Amino acid sequence: MADLCAELEAGRPGGPAALTFGVFDGVHLGHLHLLRQLQEDARERGLTPVIVTLANHPLSVLRPHVPLVLISSLRERLALLRSAGVDHVIPITFTKELSLRTAEGFMRALCDCVGLSHFVAGPDFVLGHDREGTLPVLEALGEKLGYTVRAADAFSLDGAPVRSTAVRQALSAGDIEGAQRLLGRPFALDGPVVEGEGRGDGLLGFPTANLGLGPLQALPADGIYATWLTVDGKRYPAATSVGIKPTFHEDGPRVVEAFVLDFHENLYGRHVRIEFVKRLRGQERFAEVDALVAQMHRDVDATRDALAQAAAAASRA
Repeated sequence: MADLCAELEAGRPGGPAALTFGVFDGVHLGHLHLLRQLQEDARERGLTPVIVTLANHPLSVLRPHVPLVLISSLRERLALLRSAGVDHVIPITFTKELSLRTAEGFMRALCDCVGLSHFVAGPDFVLGHDREGTLPVLEALGEKLGYTVRAADAFSLDGAPVRSTAVRQALSAGDIEGAQRLLGRPFALDGPVVEGEGRGDGLLGFPTANLGLGPLQALPADGIYATWLTVDGKRYPAATSVGIKPTFHEDGPRVVEAFVLDFHENLYGRHVRIEFVKRLRGQERFAEVDALVAQMHRDVDATRDALAQAAAAASRA
């Protein structure tokens, strides 16, 4: 209890809280719908809206050998949650001990350590050991512990519920536009620029920024993308490659590297954000370096065109 309460109290508001809880991977339209209902309830009741989110995914602890990818880094997720209008976002660590906590034990911690007065959750929400904390159970506990519960309305797009799984599926298929529709914004990656293999500037004439990403980061399908790269608050057009660089590797690691157009500074060690706009083509293996370089020139031209078209469409909208 002590460690959990210490994490919770670090972000505790000054008064009673309207609270929601979850991983919120991707912070997609379904999550934003839930957060709007949280904020509405908080205003009506004179409470402070609070989000408690898991810093790590439960599967990473409970089933560490199961493949797992996450749409957003923790840094990006916290920023997105706060940009949705909720200032109090509290990340907590999922541990084996936490997985064994009963629904009552967890809700009591939210009451004692955050000041829970009202709880908002999606219609299929569960928590606690053995998934015992269904909404009816949480409502009964609320009568005992002194909080109310609202089951938020389900959110659907084109007749289908918006879930993080659907976003991951769109990304793995290279469907950047589909992922954007579910997220309500372009898919993006963020991280530090790290050293690559050194071919970009010398051999190819296209110096690239190689993005350092965590092992659980979800990536779009291998290919070349028209993107925007943001560094130090400034945005630049970039042609970004995702994949194993098949011209040079038979089975290399998947990497993300961006050639930033009209940019001549050193980005090593700086934190950047890459926003994906359009998939231009799949990855190809070239028999000769000259053929790859010629294609990269065409990719740069295609990137300029795609970003200009996207900007024009956004302006019309």
